[in-house]
Amino acid sequence: MSTEQNTSANGFSYKLTRTLDAPAVKVWRAWTTPEQYAQWAYAVPGSVEMDVRPGGAWKATVVTPDGGQFPLTGSYLEVAENRFLVVGMDVPGKPVPAAMTMELDEQDDHHTQIVLHQTCDTAEERDMAEQGSTMLLDSLSAFLADESRN
Repeated sequence: MSTEQNTSANGFSYKLTRTLDAPAVKVWRAWTTPEQYAQWAYAVPGSVEMDVRPGGAWKATVVTPDGGQFPLTGSYLEVAENRFLVVGMDVPGKPVPAAMTMELDEQDDHHTQIVLHQTCDTAEERDMAEQGSTMLLDSLSAFLADESRN
């Protein structure tokens, strides 16, 4: 996995890139199907709802490493099936959702490059978001590896 962090006039951003052992359609399904997403994204079973279309809403309750539960909500800002997804995440006290971009680039029939990118207001927010995204990519990789064995 490659990692890039930078600071621009518009905020603090990170970019994570990883090659996954799955075709883009499988990666897309894992990211946009509530039942699959709940299996790898640290979500409480039954808490994930997704309306994957521009303007559609999503919600999930995630379990933190210490066992706490944290409800998340947001919307889909841009959707290009099997290729591109911009997810807006509601942030308490902020008028505009935080946006995370997920890009998929199928390398061949069995490998897809995924790129996650997000710009945050502070270095601390960026570092926390990057840590969370890294955990998601680790878990997604393991989930897809298990799926390919079945």
